[in-house]
Amino acid sequence: MNLSSFETIIFDLGGVVINLDYNKTTRAFEALGLKNFGEMYSQAAQTGLFDDFEKGVSSTPYFLNKLIDFLPSGTTANQVVEAWNAMILDFPKENIKLLEELKASHRTFLLSNTNEIHIQKVHQHLQLVSPHKTLLPYFEKVYFSSDIGMRKPDAEIFEFVLNENKLDPTKTLFIDDTEQHILGAQKVGIQTYHLGKNEGICDVLQW
Repeated sequence: MNLSSFETIIFDLGGVVINLDYNKTTRAFEALGLKNFGEMYSQAAQTGLFDDFEKGVSSTPYFLNKLIDFLPSGTTANQVVEAWNAMILDFPKENIKLLEELKASHRTFLLSNTNEIHIQKVHQHLQLVSPHKTLLPYFEKVYFSSDIGMRKPDAEIFEFVLNENKLDPTKTLFIDDTEQHILGAQKVGIQTYHLGKNEGICDVLQW
C-alpha cells in the first residue's frame, strides 16, 4: 500500500498489532463449565456485560463476579482471568519494528476496544519482544476504550480521536480486522483498510 497520501495511521490492537485467537477464550470458558460462552461473546457481537467492561463502565471485580455467577461453584477469579486472557497471543517482532519506522514518518495512533485485564496481559507480552513496558513509545497517543468510555464502531470514538488531534480524515488511514469497526470509521470520512485473517500489517504496509 502506498502511504504517501496519508499523514496519519490509526491502528487497531488485537488482530492487527498483536495476534489474537478468540476461540481460545471460548474453549477456556467451556472447559470451566460455561458452555454457551460463544453465544455471549464474539468478535462480531457482545452482550452488555462485555460492552460495559470495555467502556470502563463496570469494574474488574464486578466483571469477574458476574462471570463467576455463570460458572460452577468453586470457580475462582484467577481462573476466570486466565480464561479471559487466553485469546491474547504474541507480538510479532516485525510489527514492533514497523511501528518504530512508521512513527518516524507519520502520525501514528492506537485505537482499541479493550479492558483493564487485557491491557495488563498485552503489556506482559510486549515486554517479551520490547524494552518498553507499555505501548506508549510506539504511538503519538494510545486510546483504550475502557479509559475513554467509548468503543468502536460508534462514530463518537472516531470523532473524538480526530478532533482531539486535529486530524484530517481524508488523510487518515484506519486499519482494523473487524468489519463493523471499518464501517464505523468510514461514516466519519476516515480512509480504511480491513485486514484479512491471513494478512499482516507488514505485508500490507510495504512503502
